Amino acid sequence: MPAVNPRPHSYKPHKNSGIFFLKSSCQAFETRRGDMCGIVAVLLADPSAAVNQELYDSLTSLQHRGQDAAGIVTADQRRRLHLHKDNGLVRDVFKLQHMIQLIGNVGLGHVRYPTAGASSNVQEAQPFVTNIPFGICLCHNGNITNAKELSQQLATRYTVSTDSDSELLLSIYADELLRQMWGGDKEGGKDLDHSVGGLTLDVIFNACRGLMGRARGGYAALVLINGYGVLAFRDPWGIRPLCYGSRSAKQFLGTSKKDWCVASESVALECQEFDLHGDVLPGQAVFISLKGELTMQMCHNAPILAPCIFEYVYFGRPDSIIDGVSVYAARKAMGDKLAEKIRSLHDVSEIDVIVPVPETSRISALQCAIKLGVTYEEGLNKNRYIARTFIMPGQQKRKKNVRKKLNPCHGVFEDKNVMLVDDSIVRGTTSEQIVQMVRAAGAKKVFFCSASPAIRYPNVYGIDMPVQAELIAYGRDELEIAKAISADWLVYQELDDMTAAVRECNPAIEKFDTSCFNGVYVTGDVDAAYFQALKDHRSDSILSVDGGKGDDVDSFAKENSNGSSNSNNSSSSSSKGGQNGKSPPKGDLVRRVQELSIEEGDEETEDKDSNGAITDVDGVEAAKTAGQLGQARPRGRMIGAARKGAEDLVAAEELAAIDPANNPDGLRNEDMEKLRDRFSGWV
Repeated sequence: MPAVNPRPHSYKPHKNSGIFFLKSSCQAFETRRGDMCGIVAVLLADPSAAVNQELYDSLTSLQHRGQDAAGIVTADQRRRLHLHKDNGLVRDVFKLQHMIQLIGNVGLGHVRYPTAGASSNVQEAQPFVTNIPFGICLCHNGNITNAKELSQQLATRYTVSTDSDSELLLSIYADELLRQMWGGDKEGGKDLDHSVGGLTLDVIFNACRGLMGRARGGYAALVLINGYGVLAFRDPWGIRPLCYGSRSAKQFLGTSKKDWCVASESVALECQEFDLHGDVLPGQAVFISLKGELTMQMCHNAPILAPCIFEYVYFGRPDSIIDGVSVYAARKAMGDKLAEKIRSLHDVSEIDVIVPVPETSRISALQCAIKLGVTYEEGLNKNRYIARTFIMPGQQKRKKNVRKKLNPCHGVFEDKNVMLVDDSIVRGTTSEQIVQMVRAAGAKKVFFCSASPAIRYPNVYGIDMPVQAELIAYGRDELEIAKAISADWLVYQELDDMTAAVRECNPAIEKFDTSCFNGVYVTGDVDAAYFQALKDHRSDSILSVDGGKGDDVDSFAKENSNGSSNSNNSSSSSSKGGQNGKSPPKGDLVRRVQELSIEEGDEETEDKDSNGAITDVDGVEAAKTAGQLGQARPRGRMIGAARKGAEDLVAAEELAAIDPANNPDGLRNEDMEKLRDRFSGWV
């Protein structure tokens, strides 16, 4: 049986099943998360070649698809799997000491986009690995909409250790392989030690067909089957992108042997000099054997191509080609369509300058300016080392982050009527802040245009968006939205114009997933109950300390000074960190300290431990799980003396938890000294 490299993350088989998992119960779908990510697989023809650098370079070209975490798994000639994954950018996760351990000529890579309401839990970083059967690794981009149903199917036989859809997909595919190979398990009367046949192409594709019959949603996945090859498959609607290509093997020039690459976007292939062959079709599976032989098979009876149009609006890199559509050309066409609508509604001579909101909107904004004959200027400077704002947990934290991310060039705006162009408007938080910033820089009037239609519904297929009630376009018309973001007028792209702009680049695409604009979900299984569960788990009221009423730290101090925080008597009696001789409940204190309003440091200066793991200021509880408690201390001064006792207690508990005497596998002495320095004044 192939073994997984135990560093930095080791896995243990579950004693009662063929799949290894850590102990945990299967979670309902409302707590399960799928992400917008970037995935890549590379298989080199030379068995002695090293694929690690190829995967690293491909992931850097997909970094725009995910900045929260990265991971690589490789397989060597001895059929050993080598895995490293961690929180952070590709360049921060993979250092020399990690790269030299990622040996082998075949592997998978993944970058993850962070999800609202989710801590940066390194255990949810991909790829995921299971030892049985064969040793299977999986990375995935998208979201499974019937995860609750699937979890219930697997609950009697398997258990999962994270809330990631990717681990669930891995479990399903492993389960399907076991069904194909052995026709069941010991409970069904079959002996797992004696299969009815070897691992054949029919088995691989039939297992994929079984998975597609069970899993619904938008997904593109890569599976490394140790000792056999790489499998790539795409959901039956083709919602999430996946393409593949090859190049002549450098070590075997003049022969037919090829190196292969499969990735989310064509740019990952191009940067490694692979020739793009095409896209994995909806419902199709592509298998590349270790010998470099490619086989394709349709694994769904009624596939329909309906790619997510937001890939062209926002996520795709401009130099990528997705389903035969140049992202750059699509955005230019969107700019043309937007200009036509603006001209039909407003006096263009009133506009002095058009300025894009960096960075995705630049192409559309420039084309719009050309079409309207208005001066184009780069008036907003972006700090590229700040995380994207619409995925930051809690509205107040997002607002504080906008000014750190963008800064105006005053000369562009002074005494001018400015038209801002953005790719989309989600909550409106960023848009409002930008409009106010531009006015403060001297603009006389500020007009705002979106290259996409109003977003009135959540996306449930892997793009992280808030619940419907938190979308600024929910229940508002354009005049009301313009007032909400403080703009003089607002123009949205028409949905028909946007789809026509993309279809101009590839007329063969007859349908798109436009669910976040019109509420039509192509999988047909998204209902009111799904949205209610989404709201319960993901809304800002869950993410804020006071249930969505705002970051009122004074109210917290009053609650403690009055000895009562809510109607819960246990919470009341335990406030003020040990008042009346009682210690506060540990979980309550962790939640309180985790979510208290603080004066934050810059996100780009997040602390790292010796292994490079990154946590954010909201990561106390996640860090407890990961054994990295010391790095979760919120930066800046805590506000409100009434909380001092609670802070001291939690800090003392954290120091005790990471002390080597209590945690022999914990941090080194020098790391402990650094942590004690950082905790000075707390204990």
